[in-house]
Amino acid sequence: METLSDNILDVTKLAPSQKHATIFGHFNRLGDGEFFIIHNDHDPKPLYFQLMNMHGNIFTWEYLEAGPEWWKIRITKQNLNKADAATGNILDVTKLEPRLKHATIFEWFDKLAEGKSFEIHNDHDPRPLYYQLQNLRGDTFTWEYLEAGPEWWKIKISKLDTNHDKVENTSNNAEEKVLDVTVLDPRIKHETIFGEFNKLKPGNSLVILNDHNPRPLYFHLLNMHGEIFNWEYLEEGPEWWKVRISLRKKKEESTAEKVEGDGHILDVTKLEPKRKHPTIFEHFDNLKEGEYFVIHNDHDPKPLYYQMLGERGNVFSWEYLEQGPKWWKVKIRKRKAGEEDATLGEIAARDLRKAQVFKKYGLDFYCKGKKTVKELCAEKGLDVTKVEQELQQVDKEQSHSSMRYNDWSLDFLADFIVNTHHSFAKKNLPDIQTYAAKVFEVHGASHPELKKVHELVEFISNNLSINMANEEQELFPKIKQLVKDKTAPQTLRESLKAEITATENEHKVLSRYLQDLHQETKAYSVPEDACASYTLLYNLLKALEEDLFLHLHLENNILFPKALKL
Repeated sequence: METLSDNILDVTKLAPSQKHATIFGHFNRLGDGEFFIIHNDHDPKPLYFQLMNMHGNIFTWEYLEAGPEWWKIRITKQNLNKADAATGNILDVTKLEPRLKHATIFEWFDKLAEGKSFEIHNDHDPRPLYYQLQNLRGDTFTWEYLEAGPEWWKIKISKLDTNHDKVENTSNNAEEKVLDVTVLDPRIKHETIFGEFNKLKPGNSLVILNDHNPRPLYFHLLNMHGEIFNWEYLEEGPEWWKVRISLRKKKEESTAEKVEGDGHILDVTKLEPKRKHPTIFEHFDNLKEGEYFVIHNDHDPKPLYYQMLGERGNVFSWEYLEQGPKWWKVKIRKRKAGEEDATLGEIAARDLRKAQVFKKYGLDFYCKGKKTVKELCAEKGLDVTKVEQELQQVDKEQSHSSMRYNDWSLDFLADFIVNTHHSFAKKNLPDIQTYAAKVFEVHGASHPELKKVHELVEFISNNLSINMANEEQELFPKIKQLVKDKTAPQTLRESLKAEITATENEHKVLSRYLQDLHQETKAYSVPEDACASYTLLYNLLKALEEDLFLHLHLENNILFPKALKL
């Protein structure tokens, strides 16, 4: 008997290259109304869009658990109820719900026997469907307009019969075979050509005859065999293409066309649309760890980023070298084993200028500094490529910062935090509390948000005062003791670890209060009827926020992690 556990797919146990393919297989085997559950260690949202693109809105996507450690999603295939739209081999698409149209047509096509056909009737030209079918099913069908508007469009879609005999013609050259690719079933075209290529002896050649430019084949052969062959166009359209592929002799100098330059650039514009993403994936899969290649395109290839992230996992870096308006160049590098994304805290610790990028997008680097840019952007629904691009731009700018916090000794950094940030808070918190109470009393009736502002100021003042006292009296002295004496007892290290954990939790509470305060004051925007005290209060709050950002960053992302390693 099938149980709930039979319907759970633990994606974490699959190899990255197999994850999406396995999930698609599970989905395709579902009957109407059936479901399965995927279990993952990160949000699989990119899969949702891929399923939507391939099948349309014929499924539901329900989060059963949404992080921070595990994600569980129930995917259910819906009952389509398409009977009313079908008559014999005619499918009247106008009677289907919009969300079911493409999915139903694909279902009809997949169930169609080879050599058979069906008609679709529609109230507009379904040409986009042709390209979608070609992209997802390849050259396995014919598309014939029986009626082409202005009110009705009728198209006959026929599935090709694969029972064609291969046609091979031999030229006058006994050592050169001519292969007519047009008579081969689309599914075996490349396989047949590869087989014939493998039979070649050095110095021999093969001519392929095709009805379109077989350029993608060149890249396939180059990836599989390297530069051991010559590629020569004998005829280049518009109706026929003939290409001679010659296997070089061992000592023959290379005359093969390179991808571009030193071989690291792939010009995607020269590929057929349906071959673009597969070819890029093949280039990536053939990279060794630490190697890279550059893709050259005529539009932003950002969708590829999310597809690679979904199908290969977080095993690559993505850097824009050029970004429009005419050309886009992106450097894609395969990470080395064990190489992971730096966390927000690590990034800010190495270069504090990048904290401004995090603040711009509302990324909490001081209390959520243990998360990566990808993880936090996913949580907030941000475009991670845009954030990473701005971080890369900071690297290209000359740094004028004189504060190298990450290079300081821990005892010096602890003293700096006390003398600079603790002193700032102790000096300004009493004034902030006084003005918050005063402004609420005077303007509270016309600005009800000031009640919440006053409460938050009290919470922040009380919590921060207790936190600073604990750090100065307990935590920082223990860090200094470990700096001076590396042989200190294990009990001291265990005590330090417990206090750091407690302090980090206090910082999370402070962070939530700060975020609420930022929201209640609309980023400290002073209203038109504000008096001098009102204006001063908001200026002081903004200055406190700026100081606390750096204060908590120095502790959470530099001082504490290094202290735990002493």
